[in-house]
Amino acid sequence: VQLQASGGGLVQAWGSLRLSCAASGNILNTHRMGWYRQAPGKERELVAASTSGGHRTDYAASVEGRFTIFRDNNTTVHMEMNSLKPEDTAVYYCKAYLKPTMGPPEDFWGQGTLVTVSS
Repeated sequence: VQLQASGGGLVQAWGSLRLSCAASGNILNTHRMGWYRQAPGKERELVAASTSGGHRTDYAASVEGRFTIFRDNNTTVHMEMNSLKPEDTAVYYCKAYLKPTMGPPEDFWGQGTLVTVSS
C-alpha cells in the first residue's frame, strides 16, 4: 500500500491551495483518511480527517472554517485550504487507516508535502 500526496507549494497569505492524496495497492477498504502537519520545532498535529463516505469529518480548531476535507472515492482525499496564514506553514502528511487485502487494518503514511505561506 502506498499513499501519494501532492499539491504543496508556496503561496501568499490569504491565498489558497489544494492538497490531494491517493492510496494505491491491495486495499480492501479505507476507513479514514486525513492530513497531519508538522511545523519546525513542533509536534505533528491533526489538521483534518474524514471517514469513508465523508460521514464524519474532524478539523483542528485552528483551521475550522478555512480548510475543507472531502473524499472523491474510497481511496482519494483532498483538502482545500483557503485564507492561508503564515502559521499554516508546515510539512503536511497524508494518513490513511485502511484494511489491506491481507492483514488487519492499520495506519499508513504518505510522504510529506511542504506548504509555505508567505506574509
